[in-house]
Amino acid sequence: QVQLVESGGGLVQAGGSLRLSCAASGRTFSRLVMGWFRQAPGKEREFVAAISWSGGSTKYVDSVKGRFTISRDNAKNTMSLQMNSLKPEDTAVYYCAADGALGSKIRVGVPSYDYWGQGTQVTVSL
Repeated sequence: QVQLVESGGGLVQAGGSLRLSCAASGRTFSRLVMGWFRQAPGKEREFVAAISWSGGSTKYVDSVKGRFTISRDNAKNTMSLQMNSLKPEDTAVYYCAADGALGSKIRVGVPSYDYWGQGTQVTVSL
């Protein structure tokens, strides 16, 4: 079992920055692909970014490339999402997620992730 807790959301003006963090429990964190997803009101949950278990590979949705950076610290069982140049369309609840298949490759589909945090609200104003 893996438990995930997000933090770091909030209200920011367009062009600003936020850093989201995800703290994980469980001894297998270092072997899990981790990802960030988001869900805006009235929309489906969508993939934002993911990082391989080693941290050597990352993947981003096109709309955040060059603005968001995902990272992880396996020694501390944490993952982060640095979000720069935020836009109003980035407003959503952001979820930390873990792919339960040990040592898997990065996948972007919601069903591929077995463990989810409770979500943290990010609101970007004009």
